[in-house]
Amino acid sequence: MVEQLIEFVTNHWILVSVFLALLAALAVVESQRAGRKVGPQEAVMLLNRDEAVVVDIREKKEFSEGHIKNAIHIPMAKLKESDNQLRKHSDKLILLVDKAGQHSGMAVKELPKEHGLNVARLSGGMMEWRNANLPVTTK
Repeated sequence: MVEQLIEFVTNHWILVSVFLALLAALAVVESQRAGRKVGPQEAVMLLNRDEAVVVDIREKKEFSEGHIKNAIHIPMAKLKESDNQLRKHSDKLILLVDKAGQHSGMAVKELPKEHGLNVARLSGGMMEWRNANLPVTTK
């Protein structure tokens, strides 16, 4: 099986090269589409310097089970309606947080266009935050 793959790649190197180039281009486009990502350590640094505000877009049940301290809770479905609440923080980075970092990518893509805000998403969401053993609160 491996020998056949090597033979195919050798005989069709142009086709394989084009495929890999297209695959790389797709990965770049998809990563840019979802907006800027901020890792948990960078997020802590921004929060400590008071340069960011966390907006948790998970549902109420997930939010009440644990969230980042001082996070503002705005469920994803109500995010567009919350422009006044978000504009209060237009001088800071608005860091969107969800469960695993997927839904926040869609929200990051929409918010800056409509509200002129500096928005990023927490890479990996709350799962990544907890995996880094960073504090969560239920208050």
